Formats: sequence, structure tokens, C-alpha cells
Amino acid sequence: MSDDKQNGEMFQGLVISLAAATMQHLGKTLSPVTNKIEKNLPAAQSTIDMLDMLEAKTKGNLSDPEAKLLKSILAELKLNYVETMNEKPAEPAAEKKPEQAG
Repeated sequence: MSDDKQNGEMFQGLVISLAAATMQHLGKTLSPVTNKIEKNLPAAQSTIDMLDMLEAKTKGNLSDPEAKLLKSILAELKLNYVETMNEKPAEPAAEKKPEQAG
């Protein structure tokens, strides 16, 4: 396998791995460790910022498919982040009051 092809596959793997971690932090997928949905919005924002930095630092050095992959994943993650920020927090189940006798 050529170095360019191998580097391209490793870049794609890195971007997809960071995207998967971000989706876990947004509570969109199960945590593989706890097997539960967990939200960590600061971690999600940090990973999105890291991908933004990666896009800026690699500008002009990526193949068209690599640039498109990074751009589309960033758009998807940012959209999911905004949706998650706009979700209403889950309200605890209201305690049932006994019916009053009349």
C-alpha cells in the first residue's frame, strides 16, 4: 500500500473516530464503557473545536474526498450540537398525589 493511500485511510479513521466520540458526548450514541447514554457537552465542544483546527491546519493539503469528509462531518456534528443544546432537559416524573375523597 502506498504511503499516500495509507495516510488517507488513517486520516479518514481519525476523523471518523473523533466524530464517533463527539456523538457519544452529545448523548446520541451509547457509551461503550457504561453502555448508557451520557452527555458531556464541554467534551463534545472540545472535540468539534479540535476538528475545526484540523481543518484549518490541513487546508490545501487534503485530497478532495478527505476535505469533503471533514467538512461534512463537521457540519453534522455542529448541527447535532446545536440540537442538543436546544433540547429541553428531561423533567423528573411528577409524584402522583393521592386522589382526594369528595
